[in-house]
Amino acid sequence: MVVAGADEQVAGILSERDIVRALAQRGPGALQEAVGQVMTRRVVTCTESDTVAALMERMTQGKFRHLPVVERGKLVGLVSIGDVVKHRLGEMEHESNALREYILTA
Repeated sequence: MVVAGADEQVAGILSERDIVRALAQRGPGALQEAVGQVMTRRVVTCTESDTVAALMERMTQGKFRHLPVVERGKLVGLVSIGDVVKHRLGEMEHESNALREYILTA
């Protein structure tokens, strides 16, 4: 994440894809460039009130593995695909256990 100014607004994000793209286009010299020249400036974000389902959809559509969490224009966190998958697996395990218990008591 790249934040700018005293208000810590998201200015961009530097991903592995950005680096690979820069290397492919400009060769090894790209590694000497400033982050601002290589980063993605149009950053898709989320808020703390977004649902996990909404994040999953946004990440899938945009092929992102990370989403910055922004509140009132300020970066407050970062959600990774690992966070989303871990949460979803926990939900699925809970649902599975509830169904098993229902079947055993029926």
